[in-house]
Amino acid sequence: MKIENPHPIQWQFSERAQGLQSSFIREILKITQRPEIISFAGGLPSPATFPVERMKAAYDKVLSETGKVALQYGPTDGFAPLREWIANSLSTEGTRILPEQILMVSGSQQALDLIGKVLIDEGSRVLVETPSYLGALQAFSVYRPQFASVDTDDDGLVPSSIDAVAKGARLLYSLPNFQNPTGRSLSLARRHELVETCARLGLPLIEDDPYGALSYSGAPMPKMVAMNPDGIIYMGSFSKVLTPGIRLGYVCAPLPLVRRLELAKQAADLHTAQLTQMVVHEVVKDGFLDQHIPTIRTLYGNQCRAMLDAMAEHFPASVSWTKPEGGMFIWVTLPKNIDAMKLLDTAIASRVAFVPGAPFYANEGETNTLRLSFVTVPPERIREGIAILGKLIAAML
Repeated sequence: MKIENPHPIQWQFSERAQGLQSSFIREILKITQRPEIISFAGGLPSPATFPVERMKAAYDKVLSETGKVALQYGPTDGFAPLREWIANSLSTEGTRILPEQILMVSGSQQALDLIGKVLIDEGSRVLVETPSYLGALQAFSVYRPQFASVDTDDDGLVPSSIDAVAKGARLLYSLPNFQNPTGRSLSLARRHELVETCARLGLPLIEDDPYGALSYSGAPMPKMVAMNPDGIIYMGSFSKVLTPGIRLGYVCAPLPLVRRLELAKQAADLHTAQLTQMVVHEVVKDGFLDQHIPTIRTLYGNQCRAMLDAMAEHFPASVSWTKPEGGMFIWVTLPKNIDAMKLLDTAIASRVAFVPGAPFYANEGETNTLRLSFVTVPPERIREGIAILGKLIAAML
């Protein structure tokens, strides 16, 4: 029976909920769904790289042979054979990673949330790059930390700047390979310096590595977790090398921390989908990624070069940009007098979209910056969109 004339509910949102903010990128993506828009905004992998037939065959096999197991609840830490495969892939000659150190998560965004839940209290100091990944800033912001920005330059994070802001910090979040949003990568020397600095300070280091396999040369840099596995939280994902729709990532962490993360995950969702984990293991277990990832590198490398060439041709000389050697992004710095938010308005009116750079800063954002993604746009559309954008920038000088 329906209640007649109920009193309206007065929703009392928590302080945490009142502080939640929508992702600026997600709001832009609503606009870019229009087919006439040339979108450089999304950080989405190219659907052309999705191994649809391989995934379909794996689903068929898993459901046919072990369907009752795949469709059942699973352990919180994840499907054991997949965790063992990941541990082996992270192990090196000098560093052995144990399967017990691996926690499967529902996309690396959940990993960020769990890390925040376990390590951050209100007011805790959290160190981040300048600029940093917007998704990490969002995930950590729920726990109301005090963000402190670590200096960066054209070569990425500057390890020598950490000491000045490290006092009382709970963690340092880094994206060392083809960083989102800048496309920059840390040199081998800086990786060693970063690991040594954090070890000296007793500062937990997060190594978020969704793009590390996407080096256009096919020569990925060594992982920092192998340099100090007791002090580094490594985050990996299958989103950029298989498909983002499966929402499957993982954390590798020292045993005391991974157990706490497991407890936090139990409270969040009990476990990541058993079926998805079993399917991914079926896909990757026999070396499929060794053949598949080079095709992604080739596609993204060609589209990156198309964008860089178009920018050199059409952008004014007062504009500068990064020249990534892998990944999905190019970071653009405009003259100081140009506000990228205002440029976006005119760009969308001209059927081109990008992401302004200011939201990627934890503290004071630089309004004359923007991020371009090239991986979902074919070369001819890249050239068309960059030519339009170049004219719009020139008109604002």
